[in-house]
Amino acid sequence: MLFCDQHMSYKTRKKAILILADGTKFFGKSIGPDGTSFGEICFNTGMTGYQEIFTDPSYFGQLMVTTNAHIGNYGVFKDDAQSDGIKIAGLICKNFSYEFSRPLADASLENYFNVNDLFGISDVDTRALVNYIRENGAMNAVISTDIDREEELIKELSEMPSMEGLELASKVSTKEPYFVGRPDAEFKVAALDLGIKTNILRHLSERNIYVKVFPYDTSFEEMQKWEPDGFFISNGPGDPDPLHHAQDLAREIIKNNLPLFGICLGHQIIALANGIPTYKMFNGHRGINHPVINLDTGKGEITSQNHGFAVDKAVAEFNKEFEISHIHLNDQTVAGLKMKNKNCFSVQYHPEAGPGPNDTIYLFDEFYQNIKNHSSKQVQPI
Repeated sequence: MLFCDQHMSYKTRKKAILILADGTKFFGKSIGPDGTSFGEICFNTGMTGYQEIFTDPSYFGQLMVTTNAHIGNYGVFKDDAQSDGIKIAGLICKNFSYEFSRPLADASLENYFNVNDLFGISDVDTRALVNYIRENGAMNAVISTDIDREEELIKELSEMPSMEGLELASKVSTKEPYFVGRPDAEFKVAALDLGIKTNILRHLSERNIYVKVFPYDTSFEEMQKWEPDGFFISNGPGDPDPLHHAQDLAREIIKNNLPLFGICLGHQIIALANGIPTYKMFNGHRGINHPVINLDTGKGEITSQNHGFAVDKAVAEFNKEFEISHIHLNDQTVAGLKMKNKNCFSVQYHPEAGPGPNDTIYLFDEFYQNIKNHSSKQVQPI
């Protein structure tokens, strides 16, 4: 196959195939190195921010379908990355741009894929594919240039584990603790890394907070040795249910009434730690324009979202220790929780954006204020 883009020479590209777990097939052309990649297929509706999406650890193990028709047209920029490299398992798109026109860009998306050894396919009818996923739900899939190995690919695909019950935080979490921010900052926050995004750390450090990031299975006792002023549980991939260490940590923080903030997977961990179950969604929410209502203010907020699991709303409503703070306006799922008598709150979406709107960055200010109020109470009068 020959491909031509403006101001560039022709490229020879191999035929490629996408096979869904139910046997449905779509066809396209290869991007990047030839190969095969397995994962749970999902789609993101964002019109911009592909680099941030591809490097978000929450997408680990997933094949990403982009609904925007053009991907790669503004290249990549090092400061836009949300982790140390691409985390998606593969890309499926309509049009892939080999040329880019952004002066700030460091390189093309093609080069970024090659450096990260990522395989993808383009020229796929993504409108038909997304409609199919909407109607049939998220499922495992495979993309490959080995189009003559269909039977073998289908057999391997059938042996893939479901995302439900799958623990993936250990695959993306730091192996050793590290620090972000100024050591002389006003407050210290211990962050549990389940797949933390760079933009979260930026927002915390911008609020005069020194952050120590801990591995996913760190205990409360270990974190407490650092004497933090507050705690944070991050976003991340996979099912929250198997993360028992994180749930135990959340219970201890709440038991001691220490300031705690959770985002996305962290939000689900806090719910599970308090007996509120989670469930796998039919499709999940992935995009940068999801409408949420803040039940305290009555104001609507446009949010960035990326999750395939959610908190059980019916159980949350009857839990006497919690109140629902935010609701997703598209399907009425729980978008935020806060405890009535403890210094703890969480949201299902991404207030740090990266990519997306900044409607909800005030939540980092609220966390800062919670820490400040708690710290002032600890100061004993002379």
